[in-house]
Amino acid sequence: MAEKEFKLEQDCELRFEVETKKETVDLKLISGKAEMFGTELAPDKPYTFYPGAKVAVYTWHGCTLKLTGNTEGTYIAKETPMVMYLNTHACLERLRKHADEGLSRGEKTRGPVTMVVGPGAVGKSTLCRILLNYGVRMGRRPIFVDLDVGQGAISIPGTIGALLVERAASVGEGFSQEAPLVYTFGHLTPASNPTLYNILVSRMASTIQEKMARNRKVAASGVVINTCGWVKDEGYKSLTHVAQAFEVDVIIVLDQERLYNELVRDIPFIKVVFLPKSGGVVEGTQAMRAAARDDRIREYYYGLHTKYHPHSFEVKMSHFQIYKIGAPALPDSCMPADMKVDDHMTKLVPVEPGVKLKHHILAVSLANEPEDLLTANVAGFICVLDVDEETKMVKVLSPQPKPLPKKLYILTDIQFMDSS
Repeated sequence: MAEKEFKLEQDCELRFEVETKKETVDLKLISGKAEMFGTELAPDKPYTFYPGAKVAVYTWHGCTLKLTGNTEGTYIAKETPMVMYLNTHACLERLRKHADEGLSRGEKTRGPVTMVVGPGAVGKSTLCRILLNYGVRMGRRPIFVDLDVGQGAISIPGTIGALLVERAASVGEGFSQEAPLVYTFGHLTPASNPTLYNILVSRMASTIQEKMARNRKVAASGVVINTCGWVKDEGYKSLTHVAQAFEVDVIIVLDQERLYNELVRDIPFIKVVFLPKSGGVVEGTQAMRAAARDDRIREYYYGLHTKYHPHSFEVKMSHFQIYKIGAPALPDSCMPADMKVDDHMTKLVPVEPGVKLKHHILAVSLANEPEDLLTANVAGFICVLDVDEETKMVKVLSPQPKPLPKKLYILTDIQFMDSS
């Protein structure tokens, strides 16, 4: 097993990737202080990274690190944007302090609602993680909102989610996923149904505003919002809708000056900040993104490094009331006089259980009536493993044992071939 020590000077970063084989890599902080995406490393504690991991360990004052195992693209970067990211955190912390003081005087105020935008693969999720970790280290309890349906950092791809961040992300597994709020969108890009996406964003925003109104500490801590890499035309309109729905105070634009200038021009009443992306950001291919999505769903059922034991069992077809949100659009000439295109995007279409459901993910909705399906959050997800039309039974993969908790389900476009 290869072992190598790296001595980092102040304001430097060690970057490496774990080769996509069966091997793991251990990292240990030998001396000094270091952090990974805002989470402090404990001295002399081995941190294990698994195949596919892309790691950047930063030090403010200098440190010595030891790597055990085979890594790819390992180098020390002397140029990093971390000082700018820290300055951004300091500005947000000043706004939180101001909100805290206002709330203690009985004023109706709140901490900063910050939105991170930019094209794909510029490090938006990483910057959100850094800002949230720094906030938690100051004793704050910010809310993390993930609107990137292609990635699904809080739940699975095809969803938007929010969670209260009460402690720093663990180095290997990220933020604790206790009691997240999740809405199912059912597609991998907002472009598939912009109307539904905007409805869910508005619903999420009003739920979070209610939460902040009820809890002073959360209100003062504010919100950090991660967005999709879809930034042109309809995507740009979608970003302005997010800013409006969440009443955003600060927009951080990563790496794209054109987007920065458009937002400064169109939303002059919101503070827009331009930040460079880190040199360590690696742009993945479409195949890599698809594999990452599969890994995300597999992790939902089987766990990442802690092994879960999901359940597979058969359920009668009659148990399911399945709906798809959005019907094929009709040409204007065929539409009833009082119907708009948007109505098609939000129409509930009943789906009969059958072979075509195989490998599809179904969202278990917390709605009690079909008309609430559009804006109800979800309890979780099941995957259809098999459908037997003769016996009228559906075999499903579920994170919990039977019986299934609800009868209303939303059919998503997301598919998962369970090879575990």
